[in-house]
Amino acid sequence: SNDWVSQIEIKIMEDIKNIFIKKKILIYGLGKSGLSSYYFLKKNNNLYLYDDDKKVIKDKKIKKIFIRPENIFKNNFDFIVISPGININTCSLKNFLKKNLKKIITDLDIFYSHYFKNRNITITGTNGKSTTAKILFDILKNQKFDARLTGNIGNPILSEKKITSKTIFVIEASSYQIEYSKKFKANYALILNISPDHLERHGTFINYVKSKFKLFSNQTKQDYSFFDIKNKYLKKEIKKSKIYSQIIKVDTKSINKHIRRIKNPYFLTEGHQNNLAFIFAITKKFRLKKTNLFKVINNFKGLKYRQQIIYQSKELTLINDSKATSYSSSINILKSLKKVFWIVGGVPKFGDQFFMTKKDCINFKVYIYGKNKNHFIKQLKNKIDYQSFNHLKDALKKIIFDIKIEKKNEHKTILFSPSAASFDSFKNFEDRGKKFNTLVKKLNLKKLINV
Repeated sequence: SNDWVSQIEIKIMEDIKNIFIKKKILIYGLGKSGLSSYYFLKKNNNLYLYDDDKKVIKDKKIKKIFIRPENIFKNNFDFIVISPGININTCSLKNFLKKNLKKIITDLDIFYSHYFKNRNITITGTNGKSTTAKILFDILKNQKFDARLTGNIGNPILSEKKITSKTIFVIEASSYQIEYSKKFKANYALILNISPDHLERHGTFINYVKSKFKLFSNQTKQDYSFFDIKNKYLKKEIKKSKIYSQIIKVDTKSINKHIRRIKNPYFLTEGHQNNLAFIFAITKKFRLKKTNLFKVINNFKGLKYRQQIIYQSKELTLINDSKATSYSSSINILKSLKKVFWIVGGVPKFGDQFFMTKKDCINFKVYIYGKNKNHFIKQLKNKIDYQSFNHLKDALKKIIFDIKIEKKNEHKTILFSPSAASFDSFKNFEDRGKKFNTLVKKLNLKKLINV
């Protein structure tokens, strides 16, 4: 019976509650999530800290409990808390980690052990995770929920304070976090979309898909899982996977019946509309007021460097989409545009491919920059008119020149959507996005183009 199932669940939860008390724990990776794990666990556990780069540690107290790599092998830890950015196949402790795979956990596991009674909405997928999480958070806040935005966006989940029984967590989870987690359970799990990404880490696309689907492994009949019913990769994996939660099939085209009430130009792209379909599906489960929901959507300004409109006029739109680190990310916005001057460059993702046809790209021009330009030329040359440059600044200058000789009355879009990682010249995609905005200001774009 359902009561019997509930009793089993309660017993499992009670066991989880005490799992991270009086334990010997190694925390590997001392970025934001690693340090938040340390501060959260230090009162009741015996902790050891390690990072491949000791220079990242500024706190003298933390430096004192930093363990030397040779001493790690001598210890028998109960758990190893690993930061998502660490690749267990290439990191300095790879041999040690492979021998202790069953002990590896994440901050999500620690979070769940303490807050298993709180509802959480966990969002993953290849594209649009951050934006979807932020919109959902804004909607919940607008309707007076005590919502927290955590994970890859917002604060590390263990940094949240003043949590009550009514607190709801909106979590953006990467494939890395899900792959390493053991105990964590999502009450509402969303896979927005799947396309090839992070293959340099997961090895194959099948492994990447499986890492996402691990999000459903601990779910029960009391929980919900949301899928795009038309995504061929998801449909295939659903048939193979054991999913015990209540499956909610999301038809991304269902957003069409709401489109007339959406006035925000941010949601003109297919990718954003697909993600809105998930927003409507989950808010239905929460029985939220539709009027307030549309108010939040129409006032949403977007996140920095994610299809962010930084200039707009009747003749020209300039979009900073520095977050696009793969072709699939860029294709999401390219599909919604007509006359495009597209800037591409950076460190290409392993196995990434551009799937649009020559016919799709008839009104596109691509400006390829950076050390890896030959890689992009090889993929794009037979589909789009291209030019290549050593530096981003040179590419932008040439676009300005080219726009001046185009038809005056035709609307144009300059799209900075690199389709690649940023680590060739920048710290991260935020740094890259910020530098692009600075370049635009220095070149005084509006004056140069005369629009």
